[in-house]
Amino acid sequence: MDYQKVLDQLVDGELKEYKVDPKDAFDFQRTLRSYERRQSITGRAMRGGSIVYSSVTSAK
Repeated sequence: MDYQKVLDQLVDGELKEYKVDPKDAFDFQRTLRSYERRQSITGRAMRGGSIVYSSVTSAK
């Protein structure tokens, strides 16, 4: 999965949100930590261990 592209789409408003399953969380987090616009993305932990990420502006 190209998480860099997913992050770009979130920040650019092409995606409203993106759900990450627990099995993919570490790979996604690794990409997010090195993403230059990471402060524009927020995540909400869901029951069961999934995390739903969205842009800060759409999360309001």
